[in-house]
Amino acid sequence: MLLRHVARPMLASWFIYDGVQAALKPAEHVRAARHGTSLVGRQVGIATPLSERQVSVLVRAHGAATAVAGLCLAFGKAPRTAALTLAALSVPLAVVNQPFTPGDAPRDERTRKFVANLGAIGAALIAGADYEGRPGVRWRVDRARKDLELAKNAKHQVDAAKHSIGSVTDRAAHTVTAGTRTATRSARRAASSAAGTVKSAVAH
Repeated sequence: MLLRHVARPMLASWFIYDGVQAALKPAEHVRAARHGTSLVGRQVGIATPLSERQVSVLVRAHGAATAVAGLCLAFGKAPRTAALTLAALSVPLAVVNQPFTPGDAPRDERTRKFVANLGAIGAALIAGADYEGRPGVRWRVDRARKDLELAKNAKHQVDAAKHSIGSVTDRAAHTVTAGTRTATRSARRAASSAAGTVKSAVAH
C-alpha cells in the first residue's frame, strides 16, 4: 500500500534524526542519561554511579541502535521488528525525561520530552502491529483449529463410508451366494426331473 511507503519513512525520520544526534553529539544527552541511570541505580540498589565516559558510551550506543532501527523501518526491512525495537528503545528516554521526580532540567522541558517520547512509543507500537493486510497470529491459530476440526470430521465420514461400503459388500456377497445355491438346487431338480421323464418315455 502506498500509504505505508510514505508513512513509515515519515515516522522513522524522527528516530533517525534523534539517534544520529545522540551518537554524534552525546554531550547534549549525557545530563538526562546520567539522571536516568542514577534513578534506576537507586531503585535496583546500585550505589556506584556510572562514570561520564560510561554514560557517554551508553548514549552513543543507544543513538546508533535507534538510527539503525529507524533506517530499517524507513526502507521496509523487517518493518514490524524495527518498529517494535524503536518502541523499546524509546522507553529509556521516557524514563529519563519523566517529570515526576526532581531533575536537573526544568520540569516543563522534561514534560515536553516525556510526552513526545510517549507519542513516539505509541506510534512505533501501532507500526509494529501493522500486518499489511495479512491475517494476524490469532486468526491463524483459529483457522488452524477449524481446519483440524474439519479434517477430523472428514476422517470420521470416510471411516463411516468405508464401514457402510463393507457392510453393503458383505450383504451383496451373501445374496449372490444364496442365489447361486438356489439356482444350483433348481438346476439339479430340473435335471433329475428331465432324466426321469426320459427314462419313462424309453420304458414305454
